[in-house]
Amino acid sequence: MSEPVLTISGLNVDYGTGSAAVHALRDIDLTLHRGEVLGLAGESGSGKSTLAYAVTRLLSPPGVITGGEVRYHRPGGESLDLLTLSAPELRAFRWQELSIVFQGAMNSLNPVHTVHSQLTDVLQAHRPEMKRAERTARAVELLRLVGISADRLGAYPHQLSGGMRQRVMIAMALALEPEIVIMDEPTTALDVVMQRQILRQLVKLREELGFSVVFITHDISLLIEFSDRIAIMYGGRIVEEAGSSDIYRDPRHPYSDGLLHSFPALHGPRRELSGIPGSPPHLSAMPAGCAFHPRCAKKVEGCDTHVPVLAAPSGDGSRSVACWLHREAPAAARS
Repeated sequence: MSEPVLTISGLNVDYGTGSAAVHALRDIDLTLHRGEVLGLAGESGSGKSTLAYAVTRLLSPPGVITGGEVRYHRPGGESLDLLTLSAPELRAFRWQELSIVFQGAMNSLNPVHTVHSQLTDVLQAHRPEMKRAERTARAVELLRLVGISADRLGAYPHQLSGGMRQRVMIAMALALEPEIVIMDEPTTALDVVMQRQILRQLVKLREELGFSVVFITHDISLLIEFSDRIAIMYGGRIVEEAGSSDIYRDPRHPYSDGLLHSFPALHGPRRELSGIPGSPPHLSAMPAGCAFHPRCAKKVEGCDTHVPVLAAPSGDGSRSVACWLHREAPAAARS
């Protein structure tokens, strides 16, 4: 495994304050390695987007980071805690070393500015020494990287297809050649064919430019195809983390298994889709113990009273799982 480029330790996020606060993220520990694609999967409301906005310090009120550390490791050994950066430091850091592709490209692109204007704005802000011709040349190069011809530079967002708009957003995220790109469900609104095209383009760009990716989606089948590792989120916690092939072949958490059996197999014989009964818990009324136990067919004694700790199961240090099926008796755990 390569050296880490981003480490998240004990990250907690609330919406609101005091007794009315909703705990959206609870004790998140996660590591992204240099050049890696880390997938983040889970149902809507599990905390995936909140994690992305907390890492990038883009949480909107009443979102509040109440604890933890997000440490970025520059090549060469220097590291900094993103949660302690000032506003000017954040402005210099974002897009330069870490960028994000938001959900819904049509809502993220400015409808009254051309593609050229929006691609060159970030260059003008972060590379003021670049001349106009150089910025335009870079914009052309960025479009070429994502498979769009240069004659679309003068187009407005409404003149582009959904897939082209999403690729423009990816081009903007890569404009300054950042070390990390966070992609928050970038293919959700696109058809299956366009999803695959964009994913193939992303894999090619990652191999060519060497950046690391955090890819967030509710569709675990996408992550199985192209991510190196997958972290599964439920109820504001990470419940399993392992290599993508390990998750696919042998999911250890019942929730991970339910997600895998909620989409048809890509290869081999047909299989019946079982899905997951019930609905995700509301974050303001979380059940006691393991948050998944009301929906779990494999729950054991203690699941409804004790919160399982994310740790390596016995005999397998390559993965982590938070489930009493792979831990000692719940009575010995911390509630």
